[in-house]
Amino acid sequence: MTLFDVGRALSLILLLFLLLPLAPEPAPRLALGAQQTVSTSNPKMGMHTRLTDEVEVWKIKYTLEMVREMGSPWVVDYFPWAYHEPVQGVFDWSHSDVVMAHAQRQGIKVIARLGFVPEWARPENSATSYLAVEHYPDFANYVQAFVTRYGDQVGAIIIWNEPNLALEWGFQPLNPVDYTKLLKLSYHAAKTANPQIIVLGGALAPTLAPRGNEQGLNDLLYLQDMLDAGAGNAMDGLSAHAYGWSFPADDPPDPQVVNFRRLELVHQLLADNGYAQLPIYVTEGGWNDHPRWTRAVKPAQRIANTLRAYELAAEWPWVKVMALWAFRYPWASRTYLDYFSFVTPDFQPKPIYEELQKMSGN
Repeated sequence: MTLFDVGRALSLILLLFLLLPLAPEPAPRLALGAQQTVSTSNPKMGMHTRLTDEVEVWKIKYTLEMVREMGSPWVVDYFPWAYHEPVQGVFDWSHSDVVMAHAQRQGIKVIARLGFVPEWARPENSATSYLAVEHYPDFANYVQAFVTRYGDQVGAIIIWNEPNLALEWGFQPLNPVDYTKLLKLSYHAAKTANPQIIVLGGALAPTLAPRGNEQGLNDLLYLQDMLDAGAGNAMDGLSAHAYGWSFPADDPPDPQVVNFRRLELVHQLLADNGYAQLPIYVTEGGWNDHPRWTRAVKPAQRIANTLRAYELAAEWPWVKVMALWAFRYPWASRTYLDYFSFVTPDFQPKPIYEELQKMSGN
């Protein structure tokens, strides 16, 4: 072999090394501690956590400890496709492994919300919620990979988020039929990975927007279109969002009003279409107590409404879980959004946290 041949061989080896995808560094793993169980008087109580962007492992652990100590056996959290498959076919589960491990050790069941399109699966400069029909199989592949890894650890998975809002549908024309196609593909992929996995469709935003509105579509109309397209046979339950805005928790349901008991209209719509057996998982909801936001209530009203909402959920046999938004943010947004939380970014429990802790018997 000549020196030229040796040099060419070394160059090829170096090129192959550079082309190999770099394996992600393993995430640091804080000691899990002893196995815990959740003590609660309401097994339907849940919280929507925001651990997706929490980079410090001790904060992940402490968040889940506080959820357990409050008496909530359920959390909903976000597992973005773009974070876990940044390069097509190359998966990074380092962060989600940490979240799942600590949730299990705290005795908490996780409902995983799946969405957020990676750059390789959407046009340049498009919204992260933009998913063209030709990439539906790619998302289904991600669902299958996620369930293959975590199917025996999660309580359910949610397919997409609020597809009846333009913001969450990539600013494409709203299309319940196309969403149902995505749901069907994802359902099949999830069941292929683990036949026991619970697949939730919907996650619809409560809104009164009429047909033709560019920003959204009434959740009841959207759900009916989904069911007409066959969604009822492609989900094991419906994910629903239940915000009370400025109305009390006991305010009666009305198709022309967005309030907490709009959930009853959603359940009735399922029943009218022959799907009364499908449970509803409330994966977002609650009240806000910002002092100047027009849809907010007073702090004491927020507490009373929230306690009552959990009572109603316990009474409704068709509600499986009620996870309210949002337990804690990793950092303050300095907007009205901060007033949805139950714990401050520096882990100071708000009065509403303490009242729920009492309610659950802790």
